[in-house]
Amino acid sequence: MPNEFDPYREALVVESITNWPEEYDDWEPADRQRFEQRLHAEPAQAAQLEYVRMHTGFQRQITVTPADIDRVSS
Repeated sequence: MPNEFDPYREALVVESITNWPEEYDDWEPADRQRFEQRLHAEPAQAAQLEYVRMHTGFQRQITVTPADIDRVSS
């Protein structure tokens, strides 16, 4: 279940992961990387955000959605 943006956990993020649905498999790696950078720069705007507890902090996982594509591409 996705979490809401949490400033406390966000301050403790030590790793960022982007989950891509299969329909975006044809994207070039460079395009994915640019998109991921923009998406993770504003995690509060992500449609599906999850924080996973780690020993050293939190891992931020964002699952890409069509809404994210539209928002970040414009």
